[in-house]
Amino acid sequence: MESLEQKTSGFQNFDIKKALSLYLKQWKWFVLCVIICLGGAYYKLRSTIPEFTAKAKVMILDDTENESGKGVIKDLTIFSGNQEAEIEDEIQVILSRGFLTNIVEKLNLNVQFFVQGRVNEHEIYKRTPVKVNFIESDSVINQTRFSCYIEPISSTEFNFWEYEDDVRKKISFGEKIETDFGGIILTPSEKRISRYINQAIRIRISPVEDMAQYLKESIDVYPSRESSKVINITMDDPVERKAIDVVSSLIDEYNFSTIDKKRKQAINTANFINDRVKSISSDLESVDDSIVGYKSRNRIADIASTATQAFSSSVQNEQLIQEVTTQISMLEYMNETLGDNPFESIPSNLGGGDVAISGLANRYNELLVQRENYLKSAGENNTVVVELDNTLSQIRNSLRQSIDNTKQTLNIQLGVLNNSSRRINSKLYSAPDQERTLRSIERTQSIKEALYIYLLEKREEATISISSISPTVKVVEEAYSLGSEISPKPMVMYLGALFIGLFIPFGVIYIKDLFDTKIHNKEDLQNEINNISVLGEIPNFGKKENGLIKRNDRSIMSESFRIIRTNFDYVKRGRNVKNYDNVIFVTSTINSEGKSFVSLNTALTLANTGKRVLLVGADIRNPQIYSAIKNKKDTNQSKVGLTEYLVDKSIILGEAINSYSINDISIDIMLSGKVPPNPAELLMNDRMKTLFDAASDQYDYVIVDTAPAMLVTDTLLISQYAGHTIYVTRAGYTEKRILNYARELHTEEKLNGMMLIVNDVKESNFGYGAKYGYYGASKRKGLFGRIKA
Repeated sequence: MESLEQKTSGFQNFDIKKALSLYLKQWKWFVLCVIICLGGAYYKLRSTIPEFTAKAKVMILDDTENESGKGVIKDLTIFSGNQEAEIEDEIQVILSRGFLTNIVEKLNLNVQFFVQGRVNEHEIYKRTPVKVNFIESDSVINQTRFSCYIEPISSTEFNFWEYEDDVRKKISFGEKIETDFGGIILTPSEKRISRYINQAIRIRISPVEDMAQYLKESIDVYPSRESSKVINITMDDPVERKAIDVVSSLIDEYNFSTIDKKRKQAINTANFINDRVKSISSDLESVDDSIVGYKSRNRIADIASTATQAFSSSVQNEQLIQEVTTQISMLEYMNETLGDNPFESIPSNLGGGDVAISGLANRYNELLVQRENYLKSAGENNTVVVELDNTLSQIRNSLRQSIDNTKQTLNIQLGVLNNSSRRINSKLYSAPDQERTLRSIERTQSIKEALYIYLLEKREEATISISSISPTVKVVEEAYSLGSEISPKPMVMYLGALFIGLFIPFGVIYIKDLFDTKIHNKEDLQNEINNISVLGEIPNFGKKENGLIKRNDRSIMSESFRIIRTNFDYVKRGRNVKNYDNVIFVTSTINSEGKSFVSLNTALTLANTGKRVLLVGADIRNPQIYSAIKNKKDTNQSKVGLTEYLVDKSIILGEAINSYSINDISIDIMLSGKVPPNPAELLMNDRMKTLFDAASDQYDYVIVDTAPAMLVTDTLLISQYAGHTIYVTRAGYTEKRILNYARELHTEEKLNGMMLIVNDVKESNFGYGAKYGYYGASKRKGLFGRIKA
């Protein structure tokens, strides 16, 4: 509860106007920083080459959605339906270095032309004034880094130099130019060369690999949304047309690569079927020749009618045997193919009629294509490639097991069919031997024909698949430019500069205020010590002033001392001081707080009212009053001071006091005299009481400039002679923590009648932090006021 009350009290005491005034007083720094930052933003905008964005949308197509056999391998880990992973894999393939290198070579991006503008140079794309022809091979040029300058003089000649400070050589177009990597020949474009006459053009040749890396850093490929097959392809580049061409070429390159992979797989299948067709065709011709020869030798024209029915049954049975045998042959071939090369595609349409085997074969070929894509950008030890190898091994094992199981089933069917065939053939034993032999040859012919027709059908399917290969991606939106510049953004730059321009002085002022431990005006002093009267503030008068008030002076400093005099009289009337009521000590905590300055000007202010005033320099360790009035000193005046008066008893009080006229103000002063070796002991001399008793009787006011109270004990030794004590602090100099010493002096009553003064207050902090000035003083006109006047 108490903590809450403290927080509420602290919030209520917070003065937002005062907090804002801390920053508003420094408005000039805010304006200066804003102008500098806005100027920097303007220069940055002028010196930064603008960039544009080209964008395209494509959809990744899935050709295997309706394929049979996909459900069989659905439960495998890598094919568990993680579509996001598949899209990410395709993105990596699109950004592969091979694709980007092909684009650089296709668009000739490694040869660039630049022309200097008003501030920056900009690239000339496609519509170049000249063409660079290389004599060396592409393998050398693709690794070359070279830069040079040309300046067309006419449509037939140009100046050539490699470095900016080189001597320019006049060369004709078509003439060979020798370079470090070989010769080049420049040929002009008749339509465009005239635009660049007498204009320097920089030609830069970069390695293809470097340009491919630049494209990879400039291109961004990402899904349009989560779990979507549509991906966005964007590129940022200073040349708008180039960005569009690169994005379009990237899509074409990816499509070409995927189509080429599918075509190779289909061609391999078609070549295998062609080989088998040739082999079966040769066997079929051999069987046909056997039938013709057998009939010729045995003079057989037709089958006996008595065996027609048996033969019909036998043929049907043999057809079934032939189908089973064909399936077994296909399965045996697929089994042999699996063992030859684990990373070679297998025929996907020779599954022997088994849907599951055909589906596994199709998925096996798909994984091989994915593995080849990964190998472009990763090694064989990559985790994804290793996982693909493991999955391929699992599918091969599944295929072998399925083939073995299917073969066992077919062998059982074949055994049953063979038994049936033997029963049917037993009915034909009564037929002639020649008839049985002929039937056997014809059965062999039927088997060969069925296999031959089956392979022909598969060959047509493979041929059709080659011609009907579709691309892997569908273009949803062709590459186009977003139009406006993406960077730099003028509004963003200027707003950022404005923010920085305001933040820098704000941060500096905030940090300075955060670590500020000094007082700055009367309000700060009252916040630290609220039980001691504050007589007033003395402004910072600058170096042009001499620091001493004048008669009839209406300056701010003079008015400040008049306010202090008035406040002192008011406080004095409220006190009942029996002894030394007209003796005023002026001291401070440490040196350089302006106590001597305050002493002298307080004495002059009081003397200006017609009072008799004596100023005593009691700071005999570090006297400062003499330095302030040495130009006013008369050569005939006595050189005796307080030190001499205390040491030599023969010196009377009048001999140590001299009269001065300072700025037409008459005042008596007792200087400090020479610096003694024992100041503390000297001040304890009995003559001090005699001095103050006599001075208090003879003068209306006795102002005593004493030593700093915290540094030495001098002031406390003579404090009993003071009726009142003015304690001087200095704005921007006196630490808040050392004011605890002044509070202790007041609490323990070591100094009589303590009153506080704040010296050297800046004009911006004067009068509780408000900048009001003084009544009757001429106001300083601002810039607009002076112009108006």
